[in-house]
Amino acid sequence: MTTGKNQPMVQFKGIMKRFGKVVAVEKMDFEIEEGTLVTLLGPSGCGKTTLLRMVAGLEAPTEGDILIKGKRINDTPIHRRNLGMIFQNYALFPHKTIFDNVAFGLKYRNVSREKIKEKVTRALEMVRLPGVEKRMPSQLSGGQQQRIAMARAIVIEPDVLLMDEPLSALDENLREEMRREVDNLQKMLGVTTIFVTHDQREALSMSDKILVMKDGSKQQEGPPEAVYNQPVNHFVADFLGHSNFITGEVVDVDNGHVNVRIETGDVLLAENKGRFSTGDKVELIVRAQRFDAFPKDEFKPEKGMNHFEGRIKDRSYMGGEVSYFIELGGEREIHVISMMRTRIYDIGEAVSVQVSPHHCHLIAAD
Repeated sequence: MTTGKNQPMVQFKGIMKRFGKVVAVEKMDFEIEEGTLVTLLGPSGCGKTTLLRMVAGLEAPTEGDILIKGKRINDTPIHRRNLGMIFQNYALFPHKTIFDNVAFGLKYRNVSREKIKEKVTRALEMVRLPGVEKRMPSQLSGGQQQRIAMARAIVIEPDVLLMDEPLSALDENLREEMRREVDNLQKMLGVTTIFVTHDQREALSMSDKILVMKDGSKQQEGPPEAVYNQPVNHFVADFLGHSNFITGEVVDVDNGHVNVRIETGDVLLAENKGRFSTGDKVELIVRAQRFDAFPKDEFKPEKGMNHFEGRIKDRSYMGGEVSYFIELGGEREIHVISMMRTRIYDIGEAVSVQVSPHHCHLIAAD
């Protein structure tokens, strides 16, 4: 059932949660469009799981309303919210067969025995585990158990699928595989999904929209590309990816660029997005992957680009790329993550570093 073209599937209106004197979720408004996967992202204790639990009915809001398909659900019992839930620890019944685990939600919905069998078979096929109906959870691997948890959540055809750190208990290779599984399944079903994680790679690779949270408050929301490339503050930039933060002062502004004098005395160019004036104190953010490093004696500067000279202070080989910390002078150093091209630079080697003004993002200094 669709919600209508202009009606979000899930709406948070002035939602807030307090435990005693502790505010777990600051008052916020937020909407989730039908058929999208939205990730609540942030460190432990930021309020993302509390927000999810309020949707599930496991916690009651202190203030505000939660709406699904335009209907307020604050007082709706859990079993009447038509939500699918997947947890970090799978939450399978160890004494029940896989069939009974997957069929659990259907048995409380007055579904016929024949229809239950049909739906369970279909759900297991969708998670690529056909024929395991008679097995017990203990006979399956961790990844297979997570697939069963997914099958149990989708078999009821939920309005909204809730996923609370569902991949964090898996090893890295299996997590990557399951990340693709979840992404593909969500797109195939078109089910509105709220996904909670502290893993930035999960958020960036799977989401239609990301809500970044800190200390119970909303920091930024938007598509992954926008949140990553245009962070609104230091926290968001630092939490997502590897960033360099360079403080400075705006010394000139024209139609194309903002000129920023940094602490080394160098003047860097950043794209002019119309927000800053001469004299403003700013923080210039550059992702570590945006820098290009070259041997100093081979470097030919490109017109219109920012460039520095420095020496390799430290390095870490990471397979297809190398992480460098480059000393520019004094105590200033920058972090550069470079794809393997020809060779790994030696510690102490003189290098030149270049970055486009397009990749220099400005925010107001704190």
